[in-house]
Amino acid sequence: MTTVADVADAKYVLLTTFRKDGTPVATPIWAVRDGADLVVWTVADSWKVKRLRRNPSVLVQACDARGKKTTGPEVAGTGEVVDGGEAGSKIAKKYGVLGWLTVTGSKLRRGADGTVGIRVRDAA
Repeated sequence: MTTVADVADAKYVLLTTFRKDGTPVATPIWAVRDGADLVVWTVADSWKVKRLRRNPSVLVQACDARGKKTTGPEVAGTGEVVDGGEAGSKIAKKYGVLGWLTVTGSKLRRGADGTVGIRVRDAA
């Protein structure tokens, strides 16, 4: 059985959150494994964060950079918003120089509170 942590090992992950009416919205994003969880890093006022705060149910699946070609199974999980600093440092470590530049540039533009992490656990 594939877990959310297994999906986190992919270079890009398709994170699907759900609108109020249940419509799925998929976003390709960088992700990193953190124990048995998957952690992503994103802008604090993004729509995926707003949808996640309303409905913590998510789906994750390995994909390409544009989210068009998916691989492996789609895995159900539960997401929660967490500290962006820790998530950003994990992303920077996995994605090297490009990850570090992206995280650092975002901190300079948005400040320390401008980003958040999303921790995804396997659905119960």
